[in-house]
Amino acid sequence: MANILLIDDDPDVTEAGKLVLQKEGHQVTTCNNAEAGMAAIKQSAPDLLILDIMMQNPDDGINMARQLKKAGCTFPIIMLSAIGSVTGMNYGTDKEMLPAEAFIDKPVKPAALIEKVNELLKCSKGGCSCC
Repeated sequence: MANILLIDDDPDVTEAGKLVLQKEGHQVTTCNNAEAGMAAIKQSAPDLLILDIMMQNPDDGINMARQLKKAGCTFPIIMLSAIGSVTGMNYGTDKEMLPAEAFIDKPVKPAALIEKVNELLKCSKGGCSCC
């Protein structure tokens, strides 16, 4: 199916996400920080990126997403973070603040993650006009 890169500093999140997405037939690579994630992207461009916001630094994920969009990367990005519940802000509606196609609050139910991944993969292949 799709080549998905999952970047999160929490090994429980990366392991669970990998298991759920592999069960759906996706090839999943995991990294635990932005630097390793950028190297993985250069090595093998993913079809979709799932990215935590707060890793070594509180804004690693946001900075990485901005760098990728500025460099012209077109694959969809899902931000997966608990920051919305921590700050009380709705990060899913501000494209300048959060350069991603989707924002999902942690903890996420496996079915919700799969649904969003499938939706964005379909969109990235021209199957809809949502992104």
